[in-house]
Amino acid sequence: MTSDTPAGRRFRVFRRRRSAPSRARRRLGAAVRMIAALALAGGVYTAFAPGAFAEDNLQLSAAAQEGKALFDNSCISCHGRDARGVEGRGPSLIGVGSASVEFQVGTGRMPMVRQEAQAEQKAPVFTAEEVKQLGRYIQELGGGPQMPTGPLTVDPEDDPGALSRGGELFRQNCTSCHSFGGAGGALSSGKFAPSLGDATPEEIYAAMLTGPQNMPVFGDNEITPDEKREIISYITYQLQQDKDPGGLFNLGRYGPVTEGLAIFLVGITILVFTTLWIAGKS
Repeated sequence: MTSDTPAGRRFRVFRRRRSAPSRARRRLGAAVRMIAALALAGGVYTAFAPGAFAEDNLQLSAAAQEGKALFDNSCISCHGRDARGVEGRGPSLIGVGSASVEFQVGTGRMPMVRQEAQAEQKAPVFTAEEVKQLGRYIQELGGGPQMPTGPLTVDPEDDPGALSRGGELFRQNCTSCHSFGGAGGALSSGKFAPSLGDATPEEIYAAMLTGPQNMPVFGDNEITPDEKREIISYITYQLQQDKDPGGLFNLGRYGPVTEGLAIFLVGITILVFTTLWIAGKS
């Protein structure tokens, strides 16, 4: 039987008709597998994403329930229902942890009066207990960094080298924004690094842990908890103490060294202008 005979043509048509359903089945099978893969990926994301904890039927502790009442009364307009955020007003708080809430609310930076480049510190709106309750609610809602228990500083009498190590860590990680004396400084786009003169150990630790405003996050893999305590000890026992470093003006709180440099530069400038003035008169 040759292919150009009527029987051959009928055979080819029959074979094409038989092969057509198999191609359709393959396409259908590929579509089903793709849908199944997408459904599986969505299920895995839903199971492990931080937002998965923010459910309507979440069982809250008594403190978290008090915090939810405070949140619904004072924070929901910007951060939305269940702290998922409102576009153009406030970010989602799912996953930020209680440490972030305790820093922002405990220092009066939140609630903000108006949208600005950076939230400034002011008198807190909530009491210390209410701040803890708000933090507990956000923690149970979406998880995140928490403040450690125990002391946040190292007693120099127990570990004389703690201040030295803390000072070295401070100079490596903090002085570019907060200056060598912890006085703070201006940053870009209207932002600034605040002074550390009145910062409490809790505020400093929470800031390193959560990275508020323009500050980077210093996780435990970058600066260990013990190193954080040494930095806080250096700030508390060294920078915040009203010690006289010597000299007349306490420039940079480093005594007469910086003052000598300043006097040298000013003196040289005066001598140069005096020389030019004398040369012009002669």
